[in-house]
Amino acid sequence: MHFSIHTQDSQPIYKQIVEQVRRWVASGSAQVGEELPSVRQLAQLHAINPMTVSKAYCLLEAEGLLERRRGMGMFVRAGSVLAAPCPADLLRPSLQSAAAHAAQLGWTRAQALELFDECLAAQGLAETAMVHAAVTADAATPRNPDIPTDSPLQP
Repeated sequence: MHFSIHTQDSQPIYKQIVEQVRRWVASGSAQVGEELPSVRQLAQLHAINPMTVSKAYCLLEAEGLLERRRGMGMFVRAGSVLAAPCPADLLRPSLQSAAAHAAQLGWTRAQALELFDECLAAQGLAETAMVHAAVTADAATPRNPDIPTDSPLQP
C-alpha cells in the first residue's frame, strides 16, 4: 500500500489516511488479511506525527475495516468489504465539491469534463473512463426487441 499524504491539503492528515484505506477496501485493492504499514513506518515515511497515523488506524478499526493483531500490526479485516461504503459514495463528495467550484467559476459542463478527463489521464485512467462512458452510454441506449441485435437498424 502506498499512501499519498499531502501535508498542505486542507483535509487533516488522519482523514486522508482514513479515506484512502476506505477507497482501497471498497475497490478491492486491499485484500482481506493484507497488512498495513506500521504506525512508525508510515509516520517516518511521510514525516508526520505517529499519533496522527494511530488516530486514523483506530477510526478504521472502530469502523470494522481493520483489525489489530497484538504484536503483529494492523490488517484488513475479514468482512471489511461488506462494511466498506459503496465506491460511488466515497467519490461523490469530491465530485460534488468540484462541480460546485466549476459552477462558481462559471465553467460549462464541457469545460469541467475536459479538465476531469485530463486529471484522469494524469492518473492513468483516461482510457478506462472513456470506455466506461461508452459502455454506460451504450447500455442507456434503448433497443428495439423486435429488431435483431446485429441489425444496422438497431440503435
